[in-house]
Amino acid sequence: MSRLAGGFAVIALAGCAVGPDYHRPALPVDNRYTPAPLPPRTAETGGAAGAAQSFRPGQDIPAQWWALFHCPALNTLVSHAIDHSPSLESAHQALLAAQEGVAAQKGALWPNVSGFFNPTRNKISQGMSVQGFNSYLYNLHTLQLNISYMPDVWGSIRRQIEASDAQRALARYQLDAAYLSLTSNLVNAAIQYAAIQGQIEATEGVIASARAILDINEKQKRFGDMGERDVTPQRVLLAQAEQTLPPLRQQLAAQHDLIDALTGDGSDVPTPDFRLADFHLPTELPVSLPLQLIDQRPDIRAAEETLHAASAQIGVAIANRLPDLDLVATPGLAANRFSQFATPGYGTWTLAAMITQPLFDGFTLLHRERAARNTYKMAIEDYRNTIVLALQNVSDALHAIGNDADTLVAAAKAEDEARKNLDFARIGNHYGDESTLLLLMAQQAEMQTRLTLAQAQSGRLSDTVGLFQALGGGWWNRKTADPRPVRDHVP
Repeated sequence: MSRLAGGFAVIALAGCAVGPDYHRPALPVDNRYTPAPLPPRTAETGGAAGAAQSFRPGQDIPAQWWALFHCPALNTLVSHAIDHSPSLESAHQALLAAQEGVAAQKGALWPNVSGFFNPTRNKISQGMSVQGFNSYLYNLHTLQLNISYMPDVWGSIRRQIEASDAQRALARYQLDAAYLSLTSNLVNAAIQYAAIQGQIEATEGVIASARAILDINEKQKRFGDMGERDVTPQRVLLAQAEQTLPPLRQQLAAQHDLIDALTGDGSDVPTPDFRLADFHLPTELPVSLPLQLIDQRPDIRAAEETLHAASAQIGVAIANRLPDLDLVATPGLAANRFSQFATPGYGTWTLAAMITQPLFDGFTLLHRERAARNTYKMAIEDYRNTIVLALQNVSDALHAIGNDADTLVAAAKAEDEARKNLDFARIGNHYGDESTLLLLMAQQAEMQTRLTLAQAQSGRLSDTVGLFQALGGGWWNRKTADPRPVRDHVP
């Protein structure tokens, strides 16, 4: 029996894991994002977000990339959100659960040992004789261990551990993705809040200007220099400008609520009253190379771990079709009295081995293996598609940054010219050289260019955030593996 057990142990130790060993698919990735080389720097203009930006290929991204905007209020807000976000806490608990799942799966490599103690009081029929008993009533105390061990001959357990470990890594990258999504969305929300504030201020300026002109027109009407027909268009323009304020204030309130929701606890840190001037546009933009992007994007890494888990499941499906070996040992004691447990001769034991081979199951296991292989092929294509979309995402962000700079230059120039034109129209109208219609047109043009300028400024800031997000957000440079401390929790 000892030789047989030793033979089984040798088989178990020498057994290899069936199924494919995982290797990252070879993907032909061009080490550039755009067909043409990136320009050395973008266009620039004065005012908020007007600085020129230059690209730094291969330069690493800092973990706290939002600090590059040099806005202390933003830094405080993001730190608060990281510590209080329910979405991050949920992803963190999912990671802890996945880690425990791997540890639990590894337990299958060890023998399973359980014990039981069964005391009984028995009565037998008087027509039956029991050797060693002088009474038909007797006690029996049974103490036994059940030891079972299934050697991982074909590597099924090891493949399951491999799949569980890939799921743990997947949960880790999903936590990184949640961290990147939270920080990016919060920074963008702050920028949009500032942009709406800028539009409100521009609109209020237009309203004040239109109201001042209307007051002048009303005075001219009282003196007989203008008629009702001449004043009415200015009233209409003022009313139209005032009509745009409530929707903007509603957008600002909604953006405020979004920031509160992202921070997870708005009562502790009030939402700062952001202005576009509070944000300093980063002038040097690190741009990871495409081959680095594969290791830096959380969604790409998550897709790869899904592929890894699918590869391991092929081995599990193959092993399920092969013979299973189960070794069992049940040593124990059986005695009428407790004192007899210490006396030789009352021991019992059983050693058993069983080999199980599926013979016919309606081809269920065969189809499961084929399904596992198809799932693996699907995961390969999903992985490739994730990389393609990530490269497109970065390329779009790079193009947007260049175009945003040109848009802001044009918007700033248009706003400057519209303001000059409005000044000329006011003077001309005051002295009767310009018609009221031309003044109205000048006011409308100036109002529109103000709003367009605020949108162009926020666009540059937002698309810079988009680039950092598209490049992975620098999560790999964090000092700790987790973006937030572990909280005490109720198991």
